[in-house]
Order: sequence, then structure tokens, then C-alpha cells
Amino acid sequence: MALDSKIPSGPIADKWTNYKDHINLVNPANKRNLDIIVVGTGLAGGSAAATLAELGYNVKAFCFQDSPRRAHSIAAQGGINAAKNYKGDGDSVYRLFYDTVKGGDYRAREANVHRLAEVSANIIDQCVAQGVPLAREYGGLLDNRSFGGTLVSRTFYAQGQTGQQLLLGAYSAMNRQIGRGKIKMYNRHEMLDIVIVNGKARGIIARNLITGEIERHSAHAVVIGSGGYGNVFFLSTNAMGSNATAAWKIHKKGAFFANPCYTQIHPTCIPVSGDHQSKLTLMSESLRNDGRIWVPKKLEDAQAIREGKKKATDLSEDERDYFLERRYPAFGNLVPRDVASRAAKERCDAGFGVNKTGEAVYLDFAAAIKRYGTEDAYVKGLDDKDAALVTKLGAAIVKSKYGNLFQMYYKIVDEDPYTTPMMIYPAVHYTMGGTWVDYNLMTTIPGCFSIGESNFSDHGANRLGASALMQGLADGYFVLPYTIGDYLAPDIKMGEISTDLPEFVEAEKAVVDQINKFINNNGTHSVDYFHKKLGKIMWNKVGMARNAKGLTEAIEEIAALREEFYKDVKVPGSAYEFNQELEKATRVADFLELGELFAKDALHRNESCGGHFREEYQTEEGEALRDDDNFAYVAAWEYKGKPSDAVLHKEPLNYENIKLVQRSYK
Repeated sequence: MALDSKIPSGPIADKWTNYKDHINLVNPANKRNLDIIVVGTGLAGGSAAATLAELGYNVKAFCFQDSPRRAHSIAAQGGINAAKNYKGDGDSVYRLFYDTVKGGDYRAREANVHRLAEVSANIIDQCVAQGVPLAREYGGLLDNRSFGGTLVSRTFYAQGQTGQQLLLGAYSAMNRQIGRGKIKMYNRHEMLDIVIVNGKARGIIARNLITGEIERHSAHAVVIGSGGYGNVFFLSTNAMGSNATAAWKIHKKGAFFANPCYTQIHPTCIPVSGDHQSKLTLMSESLRNDGRIWVPKKLEDAQAIREGKKKATDLSEDERDYFLERRYPAFGNLVPRDVASRAAKERCDAGFGVNKTGEAVYLDFAAAIKRYGTEDAYVKGLDDKDAALVTKLGAAIVKSKYGNLFQMYYKIVDEDPYTTPMMIYPAVHYTMGGTWVDYNLMTTIPGCFSIGESNFSDHGANRLGASALMQGLADGYFVLPYTIGDYLAPDIKMGEISTDLPEFVEAEKAVVDQINKFINNNGTHSVDYFHKKLGKIMWNKVGMARNAKGLTEAIEEIAALREEFYKDVKVPGSAYEFNQELEKATRVADFLELGELFAKDALHRNESCGGHFREEYQTEEGEALRDDDNFAYVAAWEYKGKPSDAVLHKEPLNYENIKLVQRSYK
């Protein structure tokens, strides 16, 4: 099957406008005759459901949480990018487009990224109109802060709760449509398969997680907005419930899976403390806007800190190595996430780690507190040489910017980050890979669309901070409502689709058979036992740094673990009740397949780029070394029965507007 990205012709700045001018439309009266299923109600799914219902479509929305407002988008902290140039520092649509493509190490599709930059400003206007309490500066205008990988301030924020506030905006828009009867909401439901009729997506099979009942739902199109697959590593910053099942089920029915090895390691997470943990906690990237990252210059000081003989505050400025500022003076602590993560790992691997495990670096706000306090004292006519006063004033300003994040750190670590540096270490955070989609956001299954983090299209090999919220809302509010109408226009006279069709019967039977297999399996180990083993294989051999030997071993080990899982997993309880172990079993079964494809994709890509770092391919300075001659393409994998048999399809990335150069942040 040849991949057709359906990118419109013409200059990149005109593609989206010309596209919208020439697509098929569905008039309001006919929209009432069309049904759309939306799986996932985070920022992408929630905004899509609300907008499609507002337009007049009949929407069925599904989430496995008890409420859409508990979607993992709520956990996003730092902000949302938009090219509005509020700071007057040179930002533009082109600059946002350029930074996103460069930040993704030239592995994103240009046309999609430019469209994203174009609609970014509309997102902010939409959210302000919804009442989202974005931060404002003294003059009343919306405030901005800087984020990694850019030289401008374009990140709009709501303290450290941006995702939560944006999600509440989308949720309120959904509630309006639920009240009107245009959205039928299915909380505590999980999609377990997609139904394809005559080659088109026409519905899903879902499980009611409260009663265990298996349900058939039909529609004229299916939209997947179920997020990423970071929990294949077991430990990640994702919510424990976040999973890949919806995306993986459509992959097994014909949707190509693109670039699974492009997974982002976030540099500012609270370090692992032991095997008892079930997830990791993210400290927002916005903290790098004011925090300085460092380790001791001397190995003996690092050793003394690990042994509890010294504290971070005992070391003078001259005894500290601000290694990001040293290595990347142009961007300093605001280099992209992949660069910052590898630099932290390199220092810790060299023996300079500062916690008991040796896997942590410091994130220090002392300089920011002093800088803000000195300025505030001066403005108020107070003594800016009074150290105690300056510290008090500066801490208050830092609290106004990041207070909830500092409180969260204190509750978890039991150390006051206002007086002693935070400890951070990289952790799995975001997945740039996902289901392959064309310019219309449609997968290789006609009528099945994928939006937000569940698709691959906008971030290349590395996502810039504050761009996840931007993509999710762009897809849901401003892109999908156009593209799905173009697809649905021929279906306006089709009428309601029956769930009694043999395709629904067959799909339901496959779901029930898998569930019964788990329930009746007389194994000895829990689902978490296998998930943790998978996570250790993934982190140790497919994690922040990879090599051919480790990837080859990982592929073999995951295949063997999957076989053991089906033989020896123990799922207590019954199928027709609230059974979280059964929920986890179906999800881990998918992770055990996805993990193998992940490693296979990483093994075939003999280069380093963004979040994919192969140890064999790096510069003398230890930076990622791309191979644009051989690997400037999207790797889209077609399912053929098991991951080892997956077939590779390539979508060439033709960069017409940005010259391919070795990425530098020095």
C-alpha cells in the first residue's frame, strides 16, 4: 500500500487556506443525520467532541475515567505555545513553524506543522472566550514565558495548572452539548476494538468498566484521541490509566503505526526512589525558565552529597558546574528536552549525580529569587541590599509563578525548594510517534481519524515544550472539524448504521474471547509483574540511549515475555464486574506487542535524531548525528499478525521551506 499524505499543492503559507476553500462541506441540516464516535476526552478528544457537536453532528464520546475532566491532559503544567508575539520579541507564524520543525530534528511533516502554527493564535482567543484564566501581566494583557528550544517568549500559561484550566474550558464546551443532547457521554467505557464495514470505520466495541458489559456502537466515522503510549515503560509521567489500546487496536485492523521509537524523555522529573513506585512525577518545563541546572564540579563533592556529608547549599558558585549553560551558551537551561536529558544523563553516568542512587541533578532557584527580589525591592523603594528582605520578596514572586509546583515537590520529597535546590532526573514523558495520518488527520483506515498525541504528525523526533496542548486543541477545535466534513459529505443519505451487521458480531466475539482467555487463565503472576518486567527491558535497552546489541536483545526478550504473559498471567475476579486487573491485562497485552515494534523501529533507524539516540551515531561532542540521506522519512509500520512481521512503509519528508542542517543550540 502506497502512503498518500494528501498534502495540498502550492506555497506552504497558502496550503491550509486553499484547502479549506475547496473541500466538500456538509450543510447544517445534513449534519444532523451523521454520527461520529470520539474515543478519549482529553484536550484533543474533548475539543473535537464539543466542536463537532456544536456544528450539528451527533457525537458519542467515550472515556475510561469517571469524568472527561480527569483525562491526562489535566496533568500538563507549564503552558501552551501560540504565535501572537505579545512580547514583541520577533515571534511569528513562521518562527513557530521553524522552531517546531527544528526542535523535532527535521523529522516532522512540514505542511502539518505550518498549519499548526497558523491556527495557534486562534486557540488562545478561543480559550479566553471560554473563561480560561490565563496569566496576565501588569497591564492586563496575557503574559508569556519562555520554554525550551526557542529564543522568544510565546508560552501562555495559568501558573502551573495550564492543562487543567484548558481542559476545564473544553469540558465546559462539552457539557453544553451534553445538555443539548448533541453529545452522548459514555464515562467508564473503554474501546476494545474498531469495526470496519466495507473497508470503512463504522463503529467500535466498548466495555462498560462498571458492569463489564460489552457494547456495540456505530457511527459514520471514528475519531481516536486517546493520547500516547509512554506507559509501555511502566514508569513514566503519564497517569497510570493512560494506555495504547485504542491506537493499537486500530493498528491491528489496518492503521499504520508511525515512528514508535520517537519517545520523549523529559529532563525535569522527580527522580525514581525505589521499586515501590507505580509512576513518576513531572516538574514542569517552565521551571527551567528560572531554575539553573547544575552538579558539583568535583567528584568528591558529589560523593559527599550522596553520602549525606554535604548539602547542596554548602557548595559555592565556583564549586558548581552549570553544565547546560557551559555546553549550550546560546540557549542555556532552555535547550530542547532531548538535549537537556542526555546532558543530565551524561553527568550522572560520569559520577556527578546528587541523590542516593546517583541519578539526579539539581534545579536551583536561588539566583531567580535573588534577581526578582532585588528588582521588587528597588521598585518599591526598599533596601535592595537587605538579603533577608530580597529573599522574602523574591520567593513571593517565584511562588506566584510556580507555587503549586513547589508545593507538589515539597509534599513528595519533603524538602523546601525555596531554600534548597530541587533534585530532578529525566523520565519518559511524551510519545511523538503514533498512528500515521494524512493531512486530513485520517489513518490508513478510511473513516478512522487520529488526533492529538495519538497521531505522529506534528512533532517529528522531539516535541518542544508547551506544544502538546497546542496540537491537541488545534486538531480538535480548528482542523478536524474541516477535514472530517470533507470525508463525510458523501454519507449524508446513508442513514443510521446497524450494529447487527456481521462485522459487529465478529468484532464483539474477538473481544469476548480475549477477555474470557484472561479470566480463565490459571496463571501465577499478576499483570503488574509482567508490566514491570517489560518496563525494565524498555528503559534499560530502548530508553534514553540505545544501541544495536541492546535493541536486538530487547526484541527477543519482549517476545519471550509476551509468551510467558499469556501462559502465566493471573486475572482475579470475573468479566462482568468492575475489574481493574482485567482492564490492566488487556492494556498490558497491547504494550507487550507495541514494545517489540518500538524496539524494531529503533533498531532499523541507523541514526540519532531528537528523542531517538543511538550510541553508534553521535558527534564528537556527544550530540545526535542524523543521516538525512537515508532516514529523512516517516517510518510507518503495517501490522501483519505479530510485531516481528510488521512491514515498513516510508513517507519521504521533503523539506522545501527549511534547510536541513545539523541542529545546534550553542
